[in-house]
Amino acid sequence: MNIRTLCLLFTALLSTSVNAAVTETTIQLPNSLGTAVLYADDKQNDRNAAVIVVHEWWGLNDYARGRARQLAEEGYTAIAVDMYGTGEVADHPKDATAFMNAAFAEPEKMTARFNAAKEILLAQKTVDKKRLYAVGYCFGGAVVLNQARLGNDLYGVASFHGSLGTDKPAQAGKVTAKLLVATGGADPMVPAEQVGAFVTEMANAGVKLQLLSFPNAKHSFTNPGSTKVGKKYDMPLAYDEIADKESWAALEEFLDESKKK
Repeated sequence: MNIRTLCLLFTALLSTSVNAAVTETTIQLPNSLGTAVLYADDKQNDRNAAVIVVHEWWGLNDYARGRARQLAEEGYTAIAVDMYGTGEVADHPKDATAFMNAAFAEPEKMTARFNAAKEILLAQKTVDKKRLYAVGYCFGGAVVLNQARLGNDLYGVASFHGSLGTDKPAQAGKVTAKLLVATGGADPMVPAEQVGAFVTEMANAGVKLQLLSFPNAKHSFTNPGSTKVGKKYDMPLAYDEIADKESWAALEEFLDESKKK
């Protein structure tokens, strides 16, 4: 066996070991609010940042759970919360729209689910309570941004291809979180006018905002399965590898930045 083969074998074993260290625990939220899935590295001893992950409009599917696991593999404790509270996952846009509209019709319940997941994170021994983040995709992006607008005590909030509009704009001094927003320049679901209004809203509220706009990216550009779904239902959904990798790198820096405080 030559040196290169030994190196490849060692790398594979190391990767398996790192992945095996991440545990997945399904948790029942209180007051019949539904479930969440906690991901943590059981070999981690130091306190680190923690992340609440909110899914796309499809529901808490493999993609959202995979992102939470990915964060855990990087040393962050993460919890993926079912913001619909039913455990249902849509595979058709009509069902996804119905689930999403039902959730938005009960904003108090969504906030209760979010805060229940937050309390679970705060109870973990590996979590630095001053470095709590929320990350959302599509529908989830709108959810986490609205939590920031409500003044939820978070260090940072990141939205990926999420809706930026609101009928309750952020008020000056109320948003305590710094924001990272990644959006697609070719996404008709989040048009340029909406992006511009959002930037103005956050500037007026005195919010620290980092905005990434990827000119050719469509909606759901971080999800590798979105291109197939977009073609199937004739929707402006498409994976963009460059936008995905660059926005994830920005998120990693965003999360790591809090160590410097």
